[in-house]
Amino acid sequence: MSAPPSGKGEPIAEKRQLVEYLEAGCKPRAAWRIGTEHEKFGFTAEDLRPLPYDGPRGIRVLLEGLAGRFGWNPVLENGNPIALTKGGSNITLEPGGQFELSGAPLETLHQTCCEVHTHLDEVKKIADPLGIGMLGMGFQPKWRREDIPWMPKGRYKIMREYMPKRGKLGLDMMLRTCTVQVNLDFASEADMVRKFRVGLALQPIATALFANSPFVEGRPCGYLSYRSHIWTDTDPDRTGILPFVFEPGMGFERYVDYVLDVPMYFVYRDGRYIDASGQSFRDFMAGRLPALPGERPTMSDWADHLTTAFPEVRLKRYLEMRGADAGSWRSLCALPALWVGLLYDDTALAAADELVRDWTIEDHAYLRAEVPRTALATPFRGRPLQELAKEVVAIAKVGLKTRARIDWDGQDETRYLVRLEQIAADGCTPAEEKLARFHEAWGGSVDPVFREFAF
Repeated sequence: MSAPPSGKGEPIAEKRQLVEYLEAGCKPRAAWRIGTEHEKFGFTAEDLRPLPYDGPRGIRVLLEGLAGRFGWNPVLENGNPIALTKGGSNITLEPGGQFELSGAPLETLHQTCCEVHTHLDEVKKIADPLGIGMLGMGFQPKWRREDIPWMPKGRYKIMREYMPKRGKLGLDMMLRTCTVQVNLDFASEADMVRKFRVGLALQPIATALFANSPFVEGRPCGYLSYRSHIWTDTDPDRTGILPFVFEPGMGFERYVDYVLDVPMYFVYRDGRYIDASGQSFRDFMAGRLPALPGERPTMSDWADHLTTAFPEVRLKRYLEMRGADAGSWRSLCALPALWVGLLYDDTALAAADELVRDWTIEDHAYLRAEVPRTALATPFRGRPLQELAKEVVAIAKVGLKTRARIDWDGQDETRYLVRLEQIAADGCTPAEEKLARFHEAWGGSVDPVFREFAF
């Protein structure tokens, strides 16, 4: 999640400004970039416990170590370092101490993979001497909710108190999940709508291919992506499949109307978060926000509010693809490869659009409900989802080949799809691989996952 905003920005007088804020994200193709974000669980090597914020093996020490050795700049909240910045990248903390890299906007997947490798190398150089490990999975496989320390960020205190009012699993989402996502650009409103529709329709394919959260508190939970299931009982006001995206009239203004109806969490003023949970941004624009009576919002408030909607694809001044579990180093490169291949080449985008064009809202709802449990084995339109996943990965491969971005070894970006091609071909997701080991080599224990799959 975001670090505290740096400034208030332009005052908001009318809804048109909110629409123009999103419209400003339109870019010519030459300016399109790739922004990859990934989260991971920190743990102490000797007992596998999640990291506290303070202490000799805590989050603060990691942040301070990265700042001191690798030139990251600390972001403070109430005197506590809660984020780092450097060269267009950010390191931030999720509520349960999940360590997140929000990467810089980059031109190629080769650069993205170099960024991921550099980040993980830096983290290991600080973490290893401290006896700290990092694990990429969609859900914390061993520890209970009450075992996870909360991070000292003001927005999380507000969300912590509000979440249980709207769903049963919101606190689990905050404390025990990790994801990998990619942020991609669009050329125009029409291009945004087309990419939004394709991305939203095919998000269950990404969920299936990246399914990597089969355990809860040390036991199989009956889901292959429990992280994805958690979002179905987090907060119905700000999650879901967004049927309006597939309807006539979808555009920047329609998305603004949706976000205006998402209840607020907070307002950031003078270095602190003011609780506005459940209140209306429309009332805020009219000067009737109970938390700040008589005051009207700025563009910084709107930018903050956009981050509090959690659909599987989220619109800011770019599109966020949000449906995948966190995973191994290879998966951190594979997720942006999938979506860049599908959305950044016209031929591939047209093929993906054609693939999903006749899907109904009932189809979308069915996939959203079933894929977290059965992933690639989910039956869909008379065949297993695995067959559709093969088609989608093949389309992405064509898109990447057409981009023809060559690396130092003379290879194009299709190299980053190899892992997904393997998963789609054999139908065995990362979750199913771990379940097999759990029942066989691991003797019914999840503890080995921290050794065998740590970064």
